[in-house]
Amino acid sequence: MPRWPAAVAILSVGASYIALSGYVTFGPRVWLPGFMAVLLVPLLIAHARGHYRLARGIGFVLLFVTTASVIIRVFFLVTTLSGRGASALSVLVDSVLIWVSTVVTFAVWYWEIDGGGPAERRLNAHASEDFLFPQIAQQDGKRAVDWAPGFLDYLFLAFNTSAAFSPTDTPVLSRRAKILTMVQSVLSLILIIVLVGWALNVL
Repeated sequence: MPRWPAAVAILSVGASYIALSGYVTFGPRVWLPGFMAVLLVPLLIAHARGHYRLARGIGFVLLFVTTASVIIRVFFLVTTLSGRGASALSVLVDSVLIWVSTVVTFAVWYWEIDGGGPAERRLNAHASEDFLFPQIAQQDGKRAVDWAPGFLDYLFLAFNTSAAFSPTDTPVLSRRAKILTMVQSVLSLILIIVLVGWALNVL
């Protein structure tokens, strides 16, 4: 299974860091996309050469750094609104960018952990203890033949988790997946509370 969709998604999170206001960033604006680009090169090379375990290890390093950066953005956004003056446009743009970054980051997490990772899902019939997609458990009791979820399926799952604060059509089975969905829901909820609180304060 190709890794380029997840690579593009991670780079988009890094690119969004450049567009954020100075209140919710730290250090040079290019440090995060630069770090991601440096690690993505050996990751893609390792994957192309069949070193899937190495590629997955590099991928987890990228994910931990990306997730930490998203959490820090949320923290800085909260402290910005409570202790500093911020324009309406900057608050709106920063909140939307952080929300989208949260969705994309956790989509990559789900894509990476489910069923042993993308390499395992490509080589073997999809069997997961993390998520139960509708295509796997259909109403008539029949499994979808030769079906495995792609990145878009995990992006849809992550979008629903941030929008509804819980997965909608895909049950979460494993403890690690439950922890990730809880963290994502909390981050999304904080962003919504921040926006509502800021709007009420402005009015």
